[in-house]
Amino acid sequence: MFSQACKGLGARARPHVVAAFSLGGLFFNSARQSSSTTYLLRTPPSSAPREVPTPLVFVSSSGWDPNSRQGMTSFASWYAERGYTCLEIDLGKPADVSTSEALMSHYESELASHTRLLAIPFAPVIVSRAGGTLIAQTYISSHPASGLLLISPPPSNASVPKTLLPTPLPEFDFETKFPCAVMCTEAEKARLSEESRLWQDARVDKIVVKDEKAIVGQEGLVRIEQWLDEMGF
Repeated sequence: MFSQACKGLGARARPHVVAAFSLGGLFFNSARQSSSTTYLLRTPPSSAPREVPTPLVFVSSSGWDPNSRQGMTSFASWYAERGYTCLEIDLGKPADVSTSEALMSHYESELASHTRLLAIPFAPVIVSRAGGTLIAQTYISSHPASGLLLISPPPSNASVPKTLLPTPLPEFDFETKFPCAVMCTEAEKARLSEESRLWQDARVDKIVVKDEKAIVGQEGLVRIEQWLDEMGF
């Protein structure tokens, strides 16, 4: 069934695109006007099998970590078709931060500002990949979320290269008292098992797929949807 749905995606009604903006500095002070944030809000089309009240927020910052945006557009499009309101947001990289904590604080503020624009009474499920998982974890440390899905996260903050984090960033210590999952490839599993706090947390669900192609392909789409269903979203 899922295979047929994937093959037929192009022939089905597309999700209704509510807004697509390039916000060159709208949420920045004058020192950050060179940065730009883009977002795309999709609502389910009339052909969707249901309408899910809990929105999904796909967060990335391609100007900071290009890997963070891989698959986000496909994910947002697919899940809108399945009945989810989806906000795909690519946060602009700030030009005037010198520490990792300042960088994460900037991203947290930006993500909070855009998430509020949803004006939906249910806290979102945050989905992120690679470096974007640092942004997501910073956000949920201080803001409500219905769930958290981290795709190919760094095993620890200390393992992140200085090209992304110029100074040491304290390890996250939030409690996983809400639905939380880590998704990775078979090749990534071993290191996460050894070094990742979340992977070692029994309350965190683990989703392992064959390779990076599978993450953004049918296997990844189906496994994520199964997890969302199991969590009641």
